[in-house]
Amino acid sequence: MFQVRIHGRGGQGVVSAAEMLSIAGFLEGKHAQAFPSFGSERMGAPVMAFCRIDDREIRLREPVMAPDALIIQDTTLLHQVNLFEGVTDGGYVLINSRRSVTELGIDEFFAANPGINVQTVPASQLAQEHVGRPVPNAALLGGFAAMTGLIRLDSVLAAIAQKFDGKIASRNQAAAQAAFDCMQRAAQGEEAPC
Repeated sequence: MFQVRIHGRGGQGVVSAAEMLSIAGFLEGKHAQAFPSFGSERMGAPVMAFCRIDDREIRLREPVMAPDALIIQDTTLLHQVNLFEGVTDGGYVLINSRRSVTELGIDEFFAANPGINVQTVPASQLAQEHVGRPVPNAALLGGFAAMTGLIRLDSVLAAIAQKFDGKIASRNQAAAQAAFDCMQRAAQGEEAPC
């Protein structure tokens, strides 16, 4: 079972990201579940959402405590709560930022945990360019597909089309495609891939 925990703030599409990720998994013939966890339902409050994807039926219903992947939509949370708690060795951390891990001030954690693959992608900027609003969820899912290989980009794009209609869907798909391409170029060692 592959478990994902998504951190962000209310209004950034954290819950929608988990839903679209589970739809993408389902479209690939896998079992998937997504659910949120939040206290106050106000805009800007910290929000978590969870997604599980497996080849077999998923019976667990509790929050993801040992994620195989973290998606961090808002870097202001990096130093407020222990976002990296429980992430598995060999896991993935995808952060919405133009800045490097060193510039974000979190390189000590990853130096002490070299088995964790960490990447940044400017999802908010890509969303602003393609969607017209800095809502990073769809772009991060494109980056997640490139980073992990867990799901295919075409499944992410289809999930976005199921979640949104018309121009909103196509614009979010463009943001996801841009993040995917950015991550691919970064993997090939291109400087300033985004």
